[in-house]
Amino acid sequence: MTTSEPLSPVSRTALSVARVRAYESSRPDPLFVDPYAAAFVTAADAPMSASGRGSDLAKALVAHGILRTRFYDDRLLAAGADQVVLLAAGLDTRAYRLDWPAGTRVFELDLAPVLAFKERVLDGLGAVPSSGRTTLPADLLDGDWPARLVGAGFDPARRSAWLAEGLLVYFTPEEAAGLFTAVAGLAAPGSRLLLEKGQDVKATPHDPALAHITGLWRGGLGPDTHGWLDRHGWTTALTALDGLGETYGRPLSRPTTRGFIEAVRRADG
Repeated sequence: MTTSEPLSPVSRTALSVARVRAYESSRPDPLFVDPYAAAFVTAADAPMSASGRGSDLAKALVAHGILRTRFYDDRLLAAGADQVVLLAAGLDTRAYRLDWPAGTRVFELDLAPVLAFKERVLDGLGAVPSSGRTTLPADLLDGDWPARLVGAGFDPARRSAWLAEGLLVYFTPEEAAGLFTAVAGLAAPGSRLLLEKGQDVKATPHDPALAHITGLWRGGLGPDTHGWLDRHGWTTALTALDGLGETYGRPLSRPTTRGFIEAVRRADG
């Protein structure tokens, strides 16, 4: 990506996600259509192939990214909240491509260089959001982002939906705990949080072609992610990736323990 500021290695992984979304959108039977993903790839002058050819790990990551996108699309629209917060939004275009209920406001938080690149591409396409959209340059490891989010119009007294898509794995356990403690301070009872089921990243197979991604993984809260949330004021439900593949007509070629968490903020939290 070409921006006025250099992107961090983690920020550059957003381009890999855009490739997967562009690939899926080009299929004759897509689970979702992101009409902007290919433009991000083109603007970054990056290779387009993301068909899952390559190692078993590469294929698994592509399948995971496709099913994850559709699952989060569905659950965000069903959350019943008119405030949606995309943590480390990257090149996410849900504010544009989803059919949000009237009055929905989407807040996108990420580092300034990522948002600048994204805005340039979307503005060049004449893209118009289908919701109220607010971008907030922010480092989620800094303690000031919650106050800045409220200052941008977020109301912590009202229910909200939060998405941490592909994010937590890049955080240490302490960083992940700090992030979700901050989220809990802003999430009214009944608010929802979507994220991936925790994994032991030390068990990830080595693939040199993917080391620019997997080498950045720190594991977040690990396999006990849902347990940590349950102990800190949330009620969690797990959705297995295997079952989701069957539901969406995309059965996986290999069994997996991966999946997704949907957590609801409790009144006693």
